[in-house]
Amino acid sequence: WRTGQEKQILTEFTGLVRLPNVASDLPNIRRNAGLIRDMFTRRGVATRLLELPNIPPVVFGEIKTPGARRTIIFYAHYDGQPVDPKQWATPPWEPVMRTAAVEAGGKPVDWQSAPKIDPEWRLFGRAVADDKAPIMAMASALDALKATGGRLRANIKFFFEGEEEAGSTHLEQYAKQFKDLLAGDVWLICDGPVHQNRQQSLAFGVRGVTGLEVTVYGPRRELHSGHYGNWAPNPAMMLSRLLATMTDGEGRATIDGYYDGVVPLSAAEKKAIAAAPQLDDELRKELWLASSDGSGASLLELINRPSLNIRGLTSASTGADSRNVIPAQATASLDLRLVKGTDHRRQKQLVIAHIKKQGYFVVDHEPTQAERRAHSKIARVTGHDGYNAVRTPLDLPICQDVIRTVEQARGKIVVLPTMGGSVPLWVFDEVLKTPLIATPIVNHDNNQHSHNENLRLANLWDGIETIAALLAMP
Repeated sequence: WRTGQEKQILTEFTGLVRLPNVASDLPNIRRNAGLIRDMFTRRGVATRLLELPNIPPVVFGEIKTPGARRTIIFYAHYDGQPVDPKQWATPPWEPVMRTAAVEAGGKPVDWQSAPKIDPEWRLFGRAVADDKAPIMAMASALDALKATGGRLRANIKFFFEGEEEAGSTHLEQYAKQFKDLLAGDVWLICDGPVHQNRQQSLAFGVRGVTGLEVTVYGPRRELHSGHYGNWAPNPAMMLSRLLATMTDGEGRATIDGYYDGVVPLSAAEKKAIAAAPQLDDELRKELWLASSDGSGASLLELINRPSLNIRGLTSASTGADSRNVIPAQATASLDLRLVKGTDHRRQKQLVIAHIKKQGYFVVDHEPTQAERRAHSKIARVTGHDGYNAVRTPLDLPICQDVIRTVEQARGKIVVLPTMGGSVPLWVFDEVLKTPLIATPIVNHDNNQHSHNENLRLANLWDGIETIAALLAMP
């Protein structure tokens, strides 16, 4: 069915990708929600928008199946990361098909007039992989089942969120207000990439996440580095030294208590990691890395441990804009990834305590003249809210049913205790008390959260097959 419908699928999909979808852009977010509602309504799904005032709506859909004893809920989000168009090879909301990734020399191709669609081609555009591809795969899977006589055996619900990339600030409120509507037996979280070897994977947990911004201060204004160098404290140097105290050089945090409370992996979870393909050597080659952190531990082991990452640094200017100055301040943005047993609020406080231990006077506001005169080392630390990790036991009957169903459709799959990315699944776990399984479909090298985001078409085609199997799960 799919091979005869590829151009129709891509035509509908590119129409969805063309809509800008940053969560803070509420008018365009509502356009996205309305389009997705209409997509699923046309397919016979009872679809509506769940609304809270001045908040991106949730697109909710439901199919009631006579005699069903199980309810499966599919989750995806339709918002995307902010963009800097200057970093993109083509405008981020103008879908472009290329023969390969940009860095691999992929050339634009006119897929609409091509006699055949190459599954290795890639579609470029913001949110094309994260996370509009699963939404298109679900819609196409419904079409495929209808066209081929496939039948649903469970009640099906769809939940499409509009502010996941902004932290899912109101997801808990939605879950509590619509708790009865969102009741089910399992949430299938259609987000994130498949295994790096392109095998279909299932993950039974996700990391939690939170973040901090740390700003340290030097002189009140930038100073000439010749006139004042070696005299005025340099905040870029100060911040570099502070950050270097936070890890051991192998990626392990040196912050007191950072690993306390981590729930150990079960025997079944350790077995799953051991059975999964280990691609560290291939990934180092792909990413031009001579070595990797972790003191010899594999990537699949390390994503089951807490991490501390510097996601950005700013101070004065570099490159063509660089000037001979001593900066006035320097800022680092950190993200803290959590695993089951660690709490996002506590992890932030541990980092703040570590900064104080290095001799810094810590404030949560722009420091005053008096504060800066009184303290030679002062740091402004601010943070956004976060959420905790979730891990569903592999041996639950529903988990085993999902594994069997996907393997029957796709052959041998990769089963992992935890997905590297973060999705706010704690809400479904704590509020709705429902098991959660991550069911990713997109390619691992999709430039998620970066410029030139892309989707390998073979992943979309395989994703339709995976989701169709889950929709019709016995």
